[in-house]
Amino acid sequence: MPPFASPALPTQPTPVPLDATAPPAVAATPEVLPAPAAPSIPPSAWGLLVVLSLIWGTSFILMKKGLVVFSAMELGATRVSVAALLLLPFAVRELGRVERSRLKWLALSGTVGTLIPAFLFAYAETRLASGLAGVLNALTTVFVLLMGALLFGQRLTGPRVLGIALGLLGTVVLMLLGGSGEAAATPAGGASNAWYGLYIVAATVGYGLSVNVIKHRLHAMTPVAVTSLLLLLIGGPALAYLLLGTGFVHKLATVPGAWAAFGYIALLATLSTAVATVLFNMLIQRSTALFASSSTYLIPIVALGWGALDGEAFNLWHALGMAIILAGVFVIHRAR
Repeated sequence: MPPFASPALPTQPTPVPLDATAPPAVAATPEVLPAPAAPSIPPSAWGLLVVLSLIWGTSFILMKKGLVVFSAMELGATRVSVAALLLLPFAVRELGRVERSRLKWLALSGTVGTLIPAFLFAYAETRLASGLAGVLNALTTVFVLLMGALLFGQRLTGPRVLGIALGLLGTVVLMLLGGSGEAAATPAGGASNAWYGLYIVAATVGYGLSVNVIKHRLHAMTPVAVTSLLLLLIGGPALAYLLLGTGFVHKLATVPGAWAAFGYIALLATLSTAVATVLFNMLIQRSTALFASSSTYLIPIVALGWGALDGEAFNLWHALGMAIILAGVFVIHRAR
């Protein structure tokens, strides 16, 4: 799911040094410095936020359509491979310019923020309704903050801890009481299993780490350079696995509907992985890590809307779990 730093504490009054020649009343008067203003968010960042929410909110229904034919592993590998091939010309251009010391951070961000989540989300949606997958994606904000606190010196205040607790509580409500929607949400028509939501929780942990790595270790690079190079580093292994370790090519040639399913995955790779990752990295540079991850407010609404159009169930426990998660996200964003 932004500089990523806690808002500074208000500056304490700084006494003016006593001057022996000054009148006592003047010498004793402290000068109060105003607290530093919070970083302003430019209008372009808000526009990017809305566009990203629409793109990523649609990604869950696209995964569901791709899983009608392809396995979760095939979908994840295809998604990463297509995105890497799309941005390959940019990666080749940027490869000679990047400092070698940044490659390890690009590899880390690409692995935990793109490669692994591509498989985890696909595997989760084999048993989890796409709309609820979008709701659980809201945990990205929680883990952006947690990873920032654990690894990058982000300050955890009481209200922020409360927001984290609410986000995790909402997740428990969804998985224990809400279920994952109707059985028809699974390609095989099997029984739903809300615990598959844990795969999405793991993916959002990776997102949280990746966002902080991009902001703190890769901030000097352009969004296109970051996205194309991290996809270059992970795209090769993904493509090799797809062609040599799966039945992707055979399914594409023999299974009815395979090309349509591939079209959904290609659209997913183009918009949600290649284009959206560039836009997200751009948003991180123009705002803060926390603001960039606030797309999680809108993504569940878009995802649930697509799920409803596709006949997915949504009950009161789902609504309660989503409300608690988004309340936690709100508290995190408002906390100082």
